[in-house]
Amino acid sequence: MDKHTFLNALKEKGIELTDKQQEQFRHYFEILVEWNEKMNLTAITDEEGVYLKHFYDSITAAFYHDFSEPITICDVGAGAGFPSLPLKIVFPELKVTIVDSLKKRITFLNHLAHELELDDVAFYHDRAESFGKNVKFRENYDLVMARAVARMSVLSELCLPLVKKGGLFLAMKGPNLSEELEDAKPAIQTVGGDVKQVYTFELPEENSERNIAIIEKRRKTPKKYPRKAGVPNKSPIV
Repeated sequence: MDKHTFLNALKEKGIELTDKQQEQFRHYFEILVEWNEKMNLTAITDEEGVYLKHFYDSITAAFYHDFSEPITICDVGAGAGFPSLPLKIVFPELKVTIVDSLKKRITFLNHLAHELELDDVAFYHDRAESFGKNVKFRENYDLVMARAVARMSVLSELCLPLVKKGGLFLAMKGPNLSEELEDAKPAIQTVGGDVKQVYTFELPEENSERNIAIIEKRRKTPKKYPRKAGVPNKSPIV
């Protein structure tokens, strides 16, 4: 997806980028490629690939949820900043927190945010399990996001404890989500969530399946969750 196609595809969805926003995406791509030479941030480094599979793919969340309000977002395991930082560029009023377990990635994200002049962004080097236990962050966010980080049974335990009651957990996934969601039902229920909506669509050009699951936080998460680092992955709630 070249830049022109990227802009037109967003325009078709009612999103028109200013010159400043276009420049921020251009600079984002440059910094990503530059830093990727010294640390592993992404396997996708060609411009058309980054614009389609990272930038556009991240923004698809806005086709199914309203990001125009100044809501608080926590992005769990964002890696090189996806999906929350492309959304932050498009919707500058968002208040974004990213938690990632790799210190190098947090260093990259701090540099990136400075270079792109992004306000109201915070980055934390931590495991999602311990971050979710921290009273400063627990049940504190309007929306928690994760993009292809782990299977839904694991993600639910990591992300829903951070969502305030009445807030949402938005999971961005590839194909076969229905199977994952079926397995994740006990975990979602246990930590206080209910599946609200699932959207299935295709990424343009390559026509690969994408799914977005929106889960509402209906009940407070029991204190024992999330469990210790590594446990949710090894022994998902059943």
